[in-house]
Amino acid sequence: MSQYRPETICVQGGYTPGNGEPRQIPIIQSTTFKYATSEEMGRLFDLEASGYFYTRLQNPTNDYVAAKIAELEGGTAAMLTSSGQAANFYAVFNIANCGDHVVASSTIYGGTYNLFHVTMRKMGIDFTFVSPDCSEEELEAAFRPNTKAVFGETIANPALTVLDIECFAKAAHAHGVPLIVDNTFATPVGCRPFDWGADIVTHSTTKYMDGHGAAVGGAIVDSGRFDWFAHADKFPGLTTPDDSYHGVTYAEKFGLGGAFITKCTAQLMRDFGSIQSPQNAFYLNLGLESLHVRMARHCENGLAVAEFLQSHPKVEVVHYCDLPSDPYHALAEKYLPHGSCGVVSFELKGGRAAAETFMAHLKLAAIETHVADARTCCLNPATSTHRQMSEEELAAAGVPAGLVRMSCGLESKEDLIEDLRQALEAI
Repeated sequence: MSQYRPETICVQGGYTPGNGEPRQIPIIQSTTFKYATSEEMGRLFDLEASGYFYTRLQNPTNDYVAAKIAELEGGTAAMLTSSGQAANFYAVFNIANCGDHVVASSTIYGGTYNLFHVTMRKMGIDFTFVSPDCSEEELEAAFRPNTKAVFGETIANPALTVLDIECFAKAAHAHGVPLIVDNTFATPVGCRPFDWGADIVTHSTTKYMDGHGAAVGGAIVDSGRFDWFAHADKFPGLTTPDDSYHGVTYAEKFGLGGAFITKCTAQLMRDFGSIQSPQNAFYLNLGLESLHVRMARHCENGLAVAEFLQSHPKVEVVHYCDLPSDPYHALAEKYLPHGSCGVVSFELKGGRAAAETFMAHLKLAAIETHVADARTCCLNPATSTHRQMSEEELAAAGVPAGLVRMSCGLESKEDLIEDLRQALEAI
């Protein structure tokens, strides 16, 4: 179905029923699958045949939905995970091991930063964080002989910086490593990082892809273009025999289009088990069917709210790349020509006290840690997720005490603006 446009793929991609089969993707709510002989099942364990034997590794429902996401991104293979955190962990750990190094953008989501900076460092993987605005020389200086990947976010959460994908891809490829891009906020409706040189894409499907706050999940998509054998010494896990699977060499047996996801499934999902439940995959597919319609409304509401806030005297600054005044507007026009997302960050004059008053007077927008679903929600990090930090620490982290992150839902933009107006008047 790759010849179709994204709108059609959202609705019909990934699954084509035969005569008498379910029109909707079926929920295969089973942990195990039956075989007539041990030999037949053995071929699955040897990766000599395709099929299902245990849902911890693969499930038909999940694979149908993953295939739709792969189609939307223009990739060759994909897999679902239990969360976006699991997707980012798997995507990096699939090629970087103890003693290796990764270059990452410094403005990535705080949870991913902690995963890299704290947890994966305990596993012996080192990370160098660079500004998404760094010069080519600064980016070049971050690489080491043991660097195995570069990681960034299309639109960072909550900083809303826009990654120069082509620039980071060029640097990664010059050092023989892939660029991994978390495309959660943009979604493939807004940007397809593979078109700009990225090699692996990840998603927290919990956000816009699901779109209704119903199901936690993640996804990994492979472009199928990175040549692992051209840099075989850097990626022995893909280019040398795997003793845990009778000596299979993934890049040789499954080619560029299937090696990365097959290894990620056969090794990491087997050992860590961060599978998305078939029920959640079913919910995710329902969200995907309307993704193209919803994203247009999210972007419309986000821009209207950003324009209102920019003109309000009690607002210090607005971060939203679709505004012509935003420092990332030129990159947004290049990579996100149809709009970025519905998330707007803004700083209030008056700092923490002003933010607390503002948040207390919101009526329509709910105070939640979530973003990117049908209902508008707001968060003041200084009084919630970052409340343990001092004013100085907040400033150093780029999260000033007066910062508010607003995720614009699908409501009337006029009602959203009115809610903001009355809450600002209370300051």
